Amino acid sequence: MTTAPVRPASYYAPHGGHPDQSQLLTDRAMFTEAYAVIPRGVMRDIVTSFLPGWHDTRLWVLARPLSGFAETFSQYIVEVSPGGGSDRPETDLGAESVLFVVEGELTITIDGDRHELRAGSYVYLPPAQRWTAVNHGSTEARFHWIRKAYEPVPGLDAPDAFVTHEEDVVPTPMPDTDGRWVTTRFADPTDLRHDMHVNIVTFEPGAVIPFAETHVMEHGLYVLEGKAVYRLNQDWVEVEEGDFMWLRAFCPQACYAGGPGRFRYLLYKDVNRHMRLPRSFA
Repeated sequence: MTTAPVRPASYYAPHGGHPDQSQLLTDRAMFTEAYAVIPRGVMRDIVTSFLPGWHDTRLWVLARPLSGFAETFSQYIVEVSPGGGSDRPETDLGAESVLFVVEGELTITIDGDRHELRAGSYVYLPPAQRWTAVNHGSTEARFHWIRKAYEPVPGLDAPDAFVTHEEDVVPTPMPDTDGRWVTTRFADPTDLRHDMHVNIVTFEPGAVIPFAETHVMEHGLYVLEGKAVYRLNQDWVEVEEGDFMWLRAFCPQACYAGGPGRFRYLLYKDVNRHMRLPRSFA
């Protein structure tokens, strides 16, 4: 099996602030019927939110269930100041979560077991899981928090919680790419207990998605590193580290990684369940 060379990972994180009054309005933000692009330049202090039960913490909301667009997940970038965190972070017992740390250090406890997280750490939390999070460090911790309403299936238990790190997972090359396009899969794709996957996709400079992917899965794509030209529906869009792409089901997509370095993104998709069918009532 061919794998990409191992290199130090890089993870972009927003820091907020505001542009000064000399800046022009021109930006790359866009929202269409098929996709949205939220560039890193719009993740400013003025658009942060706060959550009950969290202290010394703010977040940028990148995606939320939106009728007629993408309906299965929410995604935040959470910034926890030193000493901040929560003893009761999740209020929805039916929600499962993935946490992915992009900067700083965070301590979480899961059923009383303590885990020290750093950039590149990955956590899966099943529905109704008890956990806490606190920043014991001296600088801000920043992490992605992806949430989905878990869809139970008779005869299948919910997945177990687990903690891992990107460097501990061997990337899987896409067929016929000579390792230039690889996917780091944190959950076993054959484990049907999971109804969402959050992976890291990596392209070497010049690598491509050589066809327009068109499929039922919704996507959130946060660019961790590098830059590329991404095909979204009928448009080619330039994206760079820190940008977020939000795709509804069946939005065609492709990619050309223009370099000079690797292009990498954190990818959400919904998987392994029947499509929900509408019901009519008399």
